[in-house]
Amino acid sequence: MKTSAVPQERQTIVAPAVVFNDQNDVDAAFKAGRLDHDCVVMVRYQGPRAIGMPELHKLMPPLGVLMDRGINVALVTDGRLSGASGKVPAAIHVTPEAYVGGLLAKVQDGDMIRVDGITGEISLLVDEAILAQRHPEQPDLSASHVGMGRELFNALRENITGACQRNPLPLDSVASTQ
Repeated sequence: MKTSAVPQERQTIVAPAVVFNDQNDVDAAFKAGRLDHDCVVMVRYQGPRAIGMPELHKLMPPLGVLMDRGINVALVTDGRLSGASGKVPAAIHVTPEAYVGGLLAKVQDGDMIRVDGITGEISLLVDEAILAQRHPEQPDLSASHVGMGRELFNALRENITGACQRNPLPLDSVASTQ
């Protein structure tokens, strides 16, 4: 959870999700006024297995503008941000990532989400019975992300584990292979 430059009174938000599967769609939604309300912007399918975790810092300027307008906003993603996260509370590197069926893959526009930057917790406020009926969305990323390293690093992407999982190799084995 990135909250280093977020005032404490803006670190917790309960708001409806606005879901994106491509970071480039966020700016278009911002310009169209689709984000002019309290919301949790979710950008999924950005993780290492999906498209290799590109830098998402270009999301921060439009989300920062919303905050300047008095709108409560947070970002939730299975992708990454550098240290330049700014004033927007951001839950990053969420695992398991959407591409491998993580809960992010079941979130729909309008679902209520609680992002608590103080405790580091994210809660999807949807009834378990409803979630059990949803099937994880699985978009085709091959055509829209050609040239982003997906082709070159395919073998690595298919075998990578989540950030919260232990490396399958003991550290001494990794060191001895170098």
